Amino acid sequence: MEWTRLLLVRHGETAWNADGRVQGHLDIALNAVGRTQAQRLAARLRDEGEAIELIYSSDLARARQTAQAVADATGAPLRLAPELRERRFGAFEGRRFADIAAELPQDAERWRRRDPQWVPSGGGESLLQFKERVMQAVCALAAENIGKHVAMFTHGGVLDVLYRAATGLGLQDARTWQLDNAAVNRLLWTPDGGLTLVGWADRSHLDDTRDERFA
Repeated sequence: MEWTRLLLVRHGETAWNADGRVQGHLDIALNAVGRTQAQRLAARLRDEGEAIELIYSSDLARARQTAQAVADATGAPLRLAPELRERRFGAFEGRRFADIAAELPQDAERWRRRDPQWVPSGGGESLLQFKERVMQAVCALAAENIGKHVAMFTHGGVLDVLYRAATGLGLQDARTWQLDNAAVNRLLWTPDGGLTLVGWADRSHLDDTRDERFA
């Protein structure tokens, strides 16, 4: 059977993760904790001989910096893939959810309920638009690399979409899985079967990450 092994990683922590701010497409760099997480991840993948053949990364700094640490440690080539960016949250980017809830309670409620049709004002993406972008991008990259072990460095929202696709869960189903910064997540992609869950949220190389909801 033809397949592509996918090792998926959410970027390391940023100051805005720690502060509960919505990042979306804003280009926020790793903080000191995030840089440490990236180095620990890189050391693990190097020492365990993961044999990663190619790395794709969102072009946003927080993902790119995490991916670069692994590329430097493993020698795998790194390619930027803007289509792996986080969901676009428009005018909500840079703000805390509590502030949005206080000022725009109807929008906050639709966001909380994961309304698939709701579009954040100011040029945001609906969940349906976001899912379509993510699935098209990941499946296309997987199809280009049949038989390879590929790492992708991306964002919490992207990983959420991929987990749901691999497990058959809907966009509005309650989330019970973790989206830890710099944890290791594994999926298998096949042309006929799509995505299959192999392993999730392995953070054995970390001892101080925080799982913030705004990626």
